Amino acid sequence: MAPAEIGAARAKAPPASANRNQDAGAIVNAMTIDVEDYFQVGVFQDRIRPDEWDRFDCRVEHNLDRCLAILEEGGVRATFFTLGWVAERYPAAIRRLAELGHEVASHGYGHRPIWQLDREAYREDIRRSQGVLGEVLGAAPTAYRAPCFSVRRDTLWALDCLFEEGIRVDSSIFPVGHPEYGIPDAETRIHRIALADGELVEFPMTVGSLLGKKAAFCGGGWFRLFPYALTRRSLAGSNRKGEPFVFYLHPWELDPDQPRLDDRATATGRFRHYVNLARNPAKFARLVSEFRFGTLGEAIEDRIARTGELPLVRFAEI
Repeated sequence: MAPAEIGAARAKAPPASANRNQDAGAIVNAMTIDVEDYFQVGVFQDRIRPDEWDRFDCRVEHNLDRCLAILEEGGVRATFFTLGWVAERYPAAIRRLAELGHEVASHGYGHRPIWQLDREAYREDIRRSQGVLGEVLGAAPTAYRAPCFSVRRDTLWALDCLFEEGIRVDSSIFPVGHPEYGIPDAETRIHRIALADGELVEFPMTVGSLLGKKAAFCGGGWFRLFPYALTRRSLAGSNRKGEPFVFYLHPWELDPDQPRLDDRATATGRFRHYVNLARNPAKFARLVSEFRFGTLGEAIEDRIARTGELPLVRFAEI
């Protein structure tokens, strides 16, 4: 796949400097933002139905502004994996992302994990998202991340659906063991996946190690829960090996004043969702200031420029 084909819908913008505080020769890591609101996340999935979403105070525009301010301060462009539901209701906010030079990619329409859907329902979710985002942006996205990282061994069929609907880059596979998601022995480097009718570029989520076992320090609740030093060490370790790191964050994770939904989650879910929200904006700003970041597409292009063609992996090898 040629570098020009890689990435998501992006407005014209000056060449990426990634982080203005970093050496221009440093590896470009991928900064990714999963655009969903606080009431749409996995911990509330079984207790808040999608037909209830419009009843909640939506804070996604406010939180996108907070996120953009931090990225702007660091001179970083990011890839925003956006729910079709959000783009449908806040098209101006999503168009603004592209106008500022960020990549806008798909996070599906309704934030339902693939394992809850059959092929027909999943394809309909992707088509609906592609239609909404395409109308908002003028072109449908070519990059995607599954809700809840729900591309796992029993849902690998979803990759063929993505390709058929115009997706060419995926960032859904987590090479780690987890009760709900992950393919523990999956390829950890950026690679190509051979499909029935073509290839996808897969940028898997970055894993580190803790006490000799694979662990995730690449964003989300892990970033809020663990000391900053663990993420920093994991990121620096990936770069020393010549590999880019992919970091992810949700805009609601920068919003300690969001409405509390304690009655809508288990005790574990409440902890996962609310732990260290007040500290997270400062931690995020520090990360942005200390490492070189760019969009998913820029990180892939940088990887190809450094090492040549990406390795090819077949389903049987994942």
